[in-house]
Amino acid sequence: MKIRFTKMHGLGNDFVVLDAVNQAISLTPQQARFLADRHFGVGCDQILVVEKSRLPEADFRYRIYNADGGEVEQCGNGARCFVRFVHDKGLTAKRAIRVETKGGLIEPRLEDDGNVSVDMGVPRFEPSRVPFVTEKDALVQPLQVNDTTIDITALSMGNPHAVQVVPNVDAAPVAEQGRLIENHPRFPQRVNAGFMQVTDRHAIRLRVYERGAGETLACGTGACAAVVAGIARGLLDSPVQVTTRGGDLTIAWAGPGQPVRMTGPAVTVFEGEIEIA
Repeated sequence: MKIRFTKMHGLGNDFVVLDAVNQAISLTPQQARFLADRHFGVGCDQILVVEKSRLPEADFRYRIYNADGGEVEQCGNGARCFVRFVHDKGLTAKRAIRVETKGGLIEPRLEDDGNVSVDMGVPRFEPSRVPFVTEKDALVQPLQVNDTTIDITALSMGNPHAVQVVPNVDAAPVAEQGRLIENHPRFPQRVNAGFMQVTDRHAIRLRVYERGAGETLACGTGACAAVVAGIARGLLDSPVQVTTRGGDLTIAWAGPGQPVRMTGPAVTVFEGEIEIA
């Protein structure tokens, strides 16, 4: 079948966006992997599917597939691209929308300066909500990775994250250690591994090894998780500029029980049509 797509990115974290409101789309994991393949498909970190909402309180439903074909709960950079897509395509006239995701409702807003801000919801530290297997409920947890013990903060931004503080993100073993953390048995649904360098109380540098995608140029939920972990540990003060390899995001969090707000760009690259089996 032939489907139309739009290629977008948020700070280099790139997406194939599919309009399933005006065309019938039901992806298998194999089809998702084909679309994400950078040699034989379109190429992307994640595939975003725009659907009609099933909930009366939401404007749209948002489904996310990683490059490995697995469906996941949440994607922050994708959320920014989502609101720009539905607005640019005339699917809504609203500049602020409510979107149903597998990880809960989010509220992205298209700002007057062209950036997009997203209410990413309230972060959760309870191990059962991540999920994370532990005998104690502590903000900083030891995690054995091969012969090394690292300190992490495990939390959920609608999807699972393990954040560690490193002295220099450029020298951090992201590729090797990130894969091991992602598949660590204490994370039964796998996890996104964040490597955070604190540069001052309002700024960090960040690299993220994403579950099902490997290291990406930017990770929106990873940026939220890192800032939340840093504030909770007394290392940061809101708002925080997060510098990724793809560019900068601004993350604000007022503290426990409060939602996280993320602000950054969303860019359309090109559109096309592709035949998928």
